[in-house]
Amino acid sequence: MDVMEREARIGEASGPTVDLDQLFRAEGDGLFRALCAFTGGRADIAEEATAEAFARLAAYAGTLHDPVAWLYRVGFRAAIDEVRKDARSAPAEDDVTMPIELHGLMDALRELSLNQRAAVVLRHVHGLETAEVADRMGIARPTVRVHLHRARKRLADLLGNEEVE
Repeated sequence: MDVMEREARIGEASGPTVDLDQLFRAEGDGLFRALCAFTGGRADIAEEATAEAFARLAAYAGTLHDPVAWLYRVGFRAAIDEVRKDARSAPAEDDVTMPIELHGLMDALRELSLNQRAAVVLRHVHGLETAEVADRMGIARPTVRVHLHRARKRLADLLGNEEVE
């Protein structure tokens, strides 16, 4: 039994009924954008991971205590799997058109660890509080703070202090 199945079973007795269409309308675009930033502009991976997260959610929808947090954890884990698989093959070009001034930032984000990158995207791109980032990543709040601190320090080294603030 994997982590996702275990989390779903934990919520079996108390899980709310989930309207998948409503959840997709409310969270689908945000999850895709978070995963797109997380993967360094790889819309193909973000789209795949978003679809995978919602497909798995359909199987566990009525058993989850917090479907949104679960959805983000599954999405990030699926994206991590794809990024790692992609790293073993030839590097792909970014497939998201972005302003030229963001290319340096995206390159710097790629230099962060996957957890640091996820924490930065959820906290600073999506504007979530540390507790919400922890819930969506499935880790403790102090761990999120450590990832954010280390990411800011690394980004300051890569971009220069004035760009990180």
